[in-house]
Amino acid sequence: MLLTIAAAFAAPRASAGGEFSPLETLAEEAVENGVFPGTSIAVIHRGKTVFHRAFGRQTYRTVSPAADSTTIYDLASLTKPVVTTGIVMQLVERDSLDLDAPVSRYLPTFSSRGKQSVTVRNLMQHNSGLRAHTFYHKTCHTPEEVFLTIAADTLLSEPGAKTRYSDPGFITLGRIVESLTGNSLEANFRQRFTVPLGMRRTMFNPPASLRDAIAPTEQDTSWHFNTKRPLVHDHNAALLGGAAGHAGLFSTTGDLITYVRMLMQGGTYAGKQYFRKETVRMFTSREGTASRALGWDLRSLEGPSSAGTAFSVSSWGHLGFTGTSIWVDPEKELAVIMLSNRVHPTSDNIKIRKFRPLLHDTVIRCIERK
Repeated sequence: MLLTIAAAFAAPRASAGGEFSPLETLAEEAVENGVFPGTSIAVIHRGKTVFHRAFGRQTYRTVSPAADSTTIYDLASLTKPVVTTGIVMQLVERDSLDLDAPVSRYLPTFSSRGKQSVTVRNLMQHNSGLRAHTFYHKTCHTPEEVFLTIAADTLLSEPGAKTRYSDPGFITLGRIVESLTGNSLEANFRQRFTVPLGMRRTMFNPPASLRDAIAPTEQDTSWHFNTKRPLVHDHNAALLGGAAGHAGLFSTTGDLITYVRMLMQGGTYAGKQYFRKETVRMFTSREGTASRALGWDLRSLEGPSSAGTAFSVSSWGHLGFTGTSIWVDPEKELAVIMLSNRVHPTSDNIKIRKFRPLLHDTVIRCIERK
């Protein structure tokens, strides 16, 4: 009973932006149908949070704590746009990092095996030619071995020739950030964003004291090191110490509302400027017919999209493997943040692929009903 009462207070039914009963029904049915054990959904419209509510539980067990708007989720690849891209944006804006410089300018070992012409921009747009993914924990034993393995790898295509979503590319970007700043990725993000924005439940490697507030993901049976495994779901992020350029961040919808509103407001929040408007526009806009912006994904120009059918083609966002997503439509002044742990107890559950487009189409329908 106490958990239910707490969830009711933590997950208000904001409805100023429209009638959201269809969205509530959709989320409740998704929990019943096993799309995920639980989810927290937030909708921002015209500068206001018009919906923020959680559904389901942390696991499928009936005794599991109810999910609420303060439940902490493993963001998986949302780490790429929120953490790594956010820091890169500030470094570019302050002339510390050149997007069109070769990666080898910042990481000299990266120049081997035909990678001399790969630029930072190539990494950001996922067209560097690097492979999509490798289970480095199967062959590497330390973070340094991971970076050396990526640096020694050969390209699968010429830089700029083909878009191939790449975890190694963002692992490399995280390394560039650390090399340039002299601080860890975690320290950079904390100093630049989580502390000044008041994102108190956003972090890498959450402490044991918060474990009861964290929605569990998938048990890793392949960890073979004589060290305690970091909590993060992603194997490579775990090998890298739980904090990496491609994955590792944990957060809540409440904290992400603050971060997304800052971006939607042109880089300013509560009187403090984190980016210039031009910087936000540059990193979230399409170049020609490109399928990706700089660090952010884009609504496809044709064909299906996880953002559904009604978000404009100027929309930008990103997905996370664990069942998380952010989509922003600047034309409609609309954003949808959805966090879940669909990989619990197994990542074989891919029902979320059908749910995501329905979610965004339903939000649009709710907004238009007002």
